[in-house]
This record gives sequence, C-alpha cells and structure tokens, in this order.
Amino acid sequence: MNRDILTFTSDDAAADDHSIVRLSDDACQQVSIKTEKSAPRQRRIVASVAIPQSLEQVWVVLTDYERLADFIPNLTSSRLLSCPNGGIRLEQIGAQCFLNFQFCARVILDMTEVFPQEIGFSMVEGDFKKFMGRWTLSPALLGDEAATILSYELMVQPPLAMPVQLIERHICHNLTQNLMAICDRATEQFA
Repeated sequence: MNRDILTFTSDDAAADDHSIVRLSDDACQQVSIKTEKSAPRQRRIVASVAIPQSLEQVWVVLTDYERLADFIPNLTSSRLLSCPNGGIRLEQIGAQCFLNFQFCARVILDMTEVFPQEIGFSMVEGDFKKFMGRWTLSPALLGDEAATILSYELMVQPPLAMPVQLIERHICHNLTQNLMAICDRATEQFA
C-alpha cells in the first residue's frame, strides 16, 4: 500500500486544458493513503483511488446508502434514518475480528450531498469522540473514457479506551479494502 496521497503526476496522468486529469492504465486499482496527527489522539486520514467510471456512476454507488453493506468489507449494516431537519441521516455499524476480539463500531452520520462533487458526513452519535469527513469526486479520463478520482478524508478521534494508533492502522487497512470494493462495484454495475 502506497502511503502517499495519490498525486497524478506525469508518471500517472497529465492535465488537459480543462483541468481534467488523464490517467495512465496503471493508475487505476491503486489506493494511496496519508495519515497525519492533527491533535492529541486525533488523526486526519486521506485516501484516494482512480476508478474507471464516470462521476455520476461512482456517485450512484456511493449514495446507495442502504446497499453499502452488501459490498463494503466489514460494514455489517448501513441504513437510512429519519432526520429532524429533513436531510440525510445514516446509521452504519462495522465489525471485525482483531486478535480474537470482535471489534464493533457504530456511528450515526448526517450527510450533505453536493452532486456530483462531494458527500460530507458528520457524526451526531456513535462510538467515537469525533468522526467527520467527506468523499470528493474529481473528473478524470482513462484513454478516451470518463473516469473518477475518488478521495476520502476523515478526521477521527477515538474514545480514551481505544488506542489511537490501533484505530489508525485499522482504518487505513479497511480504507484500502473499502475503496477497492467501491471501484469493483462501480465497474460491475456499469460495465
């Protein structure tokens, strides 16, 4: 796993006159992750992947909230809840066995959508002290075909009972799997 932010340089891509990134064939299927300590016991994690599908197609996959658990590894439940302000509220539960211990985390997120560029999320209730971020979709080209650079940015602060380094490693590992699952789902759904 490459731990640098995906930077589509001349090796991977070139920008055309309209600021759309042109991807090389080998730029897809590579997840890049960067982590930084933003405050004591708090981490900022940014991950990116190039997906050989259009912005609108990737958007459809990401916003099919109640089906995310069907293909995202370790996401056991994802369901829409009623939201008091009429927005989008989502409950997600993740589970994974780690060192013979079943680790579960639950979050209720308020979502904000700016079609087709960004999906923001902010925890209103859950197992973390802080859990907020956004999905960003940027247009790209793979040959002559539409593609998307999908980025995920998360600010996370676990409760005192959870070691922050362990949570950071766990999230980074899962992000690689999750982004590849989104790429695979978009490719299967729109091939």
